[in-house]
Amino acid sequence: MTHTYITTTIPYVNARPHLGFALELVQADVLARHHRGRGASVRFQTGTDDNSLKNVLAAERAGIGVRQFVEANAAAFTALPRPLSLSVDDVLHTGSDARHRPGVEALWRACAASDDLYRKHYDGLYCVGCEQFYTPAELTGGRCREHDTEPQRISEINWFFRLSRYADRLLDLITADVIRIEPAERRNEVLAFIAAGLEDFSVSRSIGRARGWGIPVPGDPDQVIYVWWDALGNYLTALGYGSGGAGVRRWWTEADQRIHLIGKGVIRFHAVYWPAILLSAGQALPTHIHVHDYLTVDGRKISKSAGTAIGPIELADRYGTDAVRWWLLREPPRVGDVDFTVDRLVHRADTELANGIGNLVNRTLGLVHRYRHGRPLGAEVAVPQAEGLLRAIDEVGVCVDSALADFDFRRATGAIWAIAVEANRYIQVIRPWELGAAEGHGGVSSELDVVLATLLRACHAIAVALEPFLPDLAARIVEQCTPRAGLLPPPGPIQPRLANPHR
Repeated sequence: MTHTYITTTIPYVNARPHLGFALELVQADVLARHHRGRGASVRFQTGTDDNSLKNVLAAERAGIGVRQFVEANAAAFTALPRPLSLSVDDVLHTGSDARHRPGVEALWRACAASDDLYRKHYDGLYCVGCEQFYTPAELTGGRCREHDTEPQRISEINWFFRLSRYADRLLDLITADVIRIEPAERRNEVLAFIAAGLEDFSVSRSIGRARGWGIPVPGDPDQVIYVWWDALGNYLTALGYGSGGAGVRRWWTEADQRIHLIGKGVIRFHAVYWPAILLSAGQALPTHIHVHDYLTVDGRKISKSAGTAIGPIELADRYGTDAVRWWLLREPPRVGDVDFTVDRLVHRADTELANGIGNLVNRTLGLVHRYRHGRPLGAEVAVPQAEGLLRAIDEVGVCVDSALADFDFRRATGAIWAIAVEANRYIQVIRPWELGAAEGHGGVSSELDVVLATLLRACHAIAVALEPFLPDLAARIVEQCTPRAGLLPPPGPIQPRLANPHR
């Protein structure tokens, strides 16, 4: 049995979760369910980044104690699995989970033992939103490209990590796909960044600037470990790294796949800094880094701090989990940002889930009950009019496997949707109601039996293929299309049409 470890990034908890993070969670859940369905042992992990200065400043603005503020928002992220139907195995909160601090300290000491940590005075431009230093050349008009804010000028003594030492090794590992970065556009971006020259980076902050929040540097209580070092460590600390946990060996050191899902804005940390830290600490490297682009509103990135946040819990409560997940999987391209609107979510759900898949299941069951009293007869055989449908059914498994290997959720769901398109086309071409009407004049039609069996096969194929993507809808289709005591249940609502109150 293969072992696959799937992680998301851990978001700051300076506000409640937004739809952009839900995209990553749903993508990770699809991969987790897909690999489990292919027989792998899977661990799907997420969490929250509690130790950020962004969280401290947000708590100050709210007039609430930092710990109270952080824990309240972290709880909102912990609540996401229910409305999004996520099969999460573990959630780690970096500010409160007892596993985390010992692991971060152990990672620091491991890199120190490799002589990769040193102190020096630093003067630079710091974006609190990114929790990152930038050079003037990396800014646009003196402002952070990600947050459109002017960075702060910071001057202090920090600890630094010898990133420059690992440039050649990182180039070799990524070029050889030992660390596979998808899509290729992001891989090329990382290779170009490394080839341009890597500079050592600051991995601590003064305790004053951090407001005393975070994990102190081992042996240097006047410094707090940089939040990104702290956060990246969660992929190991949740497994018991630094505290004697057995999970490190099973899910990291010896795992067949170690998959990180990330947004394009944090690619430098995950594809450059994190592998270098792991090399320094003598740990295994991620095998896959899958990068998604942004969801936007009116062309602006969905962001808590930018005021463009859209609550996934509220969306799921109003329009249903299936509709939210389907939009997140069908609409965003493999490369490129995509604008979210409620209209687009409703249109996609109504067109494909209600009118397409839901209508197909209801029509099929209605025909079986009308002409066979709920008892389908005969076995499907190849008939000329069903060639496209049978091909879509036969190819869906391979198509989904191939698409998900390329981190292409739109192509994967497209292969499932193709079955519904072909099945509905088949109904219109074969016109089974005419075959049924003819039976009254000449006995039972074996051709109608074949048609009904073929349509039921299509419904089953959709349900099986759909399980990683829309587990709730898949379960409802299976329930509707599974005979009880030889009879199929009567047609029932599979996916209702949605009403958009904004129309």
